[in-house]
Amino acid sequence: MRHATDPRRHIPGTDTVLADPRLRAAVAVLGRRRVKEVVTAVQERARRGEIDPAAVTDVAVADLPATAAGLRRVINATGVVLHTNLGRAPLSTAAVGAMVAASGYTDLELDLVTGRRSTRGRGTLAALAAAVPAAEAVHVVNNGAAALALTAATLAAGREIVISRGELVEIGAGFRLPDLLTAAGARLREVGTTNRTTVADYREAVGPDTAFVLKVHPANFTVRGFTASVPVARLADLPVPVVVDIGSGLLTRDPLLPEEPDAASTLAAGADLVTASGDKLLGGPQAGLLLGRRALVERLRRHPLARAVRADKLTLAALEATLRGPRTPTWEALHADPDRLRERTEALARAVGAGEVVATTAMVGGGGAPGTELPSYALALPPQYAAGLRTGEPPVLGRLERGRLLLDLRCVPPEWDEAVASAVRRVLRCT
Repeated sequence: MRHATDPRRHIPGTDTVLADPRLRAAVAVLGRRRVKEVVTAVQERARRGEIDPAAVTDVAVADLPATAAGLRRVINATGVVLHTNLGRAPLSTAAVGAMVAASGYTDLELDLVTGRRSTRGRGTLAALAAAVPAAEAVHVVNNGAAALALTAATLAAGREIVISRGELVEIGAGFRLPDLLTAAGARLREVGTTNRTTVADYREAVGPDTAFVLKVHPANFTVRGFTASVPVARLADLPVPVVVDIGSGLLTRDPLLPEEPDAASTLAAGADLVTASGDKLLGGPQAGLLLGRRALVERLRRHPLARAVRADKLTLAALEATLRGPRTPTWEALHADPDRLRERTEALARAVGAGEVVATTAMVGGGGAPGTELPSYALALPPQYAAGLRTGEPPVLGRLERGRLLLDLRCVPPEWDEAVASAVRRVLRCT
């Protein structure tokens, strides 16, 4: 009697699969180890009988990741412009190009004319100074929390920071401002109450041991009703420096966000130092911005901790391009025309032949402008489509609301509309 040949004996060997030109090309991008891991996993699927042994090479090619990194590009159809879980601000084409240019050897700390060492990130600092002329000096660190920590460590180690109780905020994931400030060696002198603080509260608390008064913009919540807070201009009359954390990185006033403080106006009102983030309303990379009086900024720059929190060359390049380049994707999403969004959403509905176009409200997100609502439109689909869209290629993330999946195109560049339509059609075919 003749016995059937075990089909597993026909599974091609690893070296045979790796010799395929498509996989050899992938090695140059992903590295041999990563490509081999994919091949081995596909061979194991063939051994289990999940795929035909003859298809191993083709399946391995299809399973290769696009890049050597694990992060995947996600299409943000949530209607949240600065989505923290999606990395907040998407970079502009100019910023991405600047990062690519800075990825190799650069003149980061070299003057090519003289051949001597020069100021690190001088182009970025010049661009930030030009964007906010009211600042006598500027400095950049790796994120907003680092900017505030450096300020506390430099100016208030072993001394007091006077701050309103209503501004002792938690910014998410259990990260609390008081913990950051005390970890930097400062002591906190809380004044006022949760909902009301007056200039007299500050005045009575300021003393010989006061390093500075800190005012923090509550960027991720609003307090309404019987409330009172002290504007920067009133605090500027106190006999100590005034430091203001504006949070979201708005450099100049935007009529769309009337309640959001900006660096230029805050300095003009009398703040001695302003701290902010670069990856929120500014629309750039994660960075911490420090702007203000020259004497204070120079003290921060010389502190030993400044080395530990300095920005890398890729951040500096992206930030400079954000400051000097065209309007950012964040700006475009915030100021998108609702009528145009409706037209695009209606076109999406026609392209997929499903769903309902509904009026909705988008949000700024990312700890910025919490009270601001952005009129928008979305394609409403059954909620069971969410997982398929989220796990597809590319992933499309919508918003689940009131038993519906909403796809809002506010944060989706128009050239990606067809990619969204293709993703929806793919999910419809599979359900």
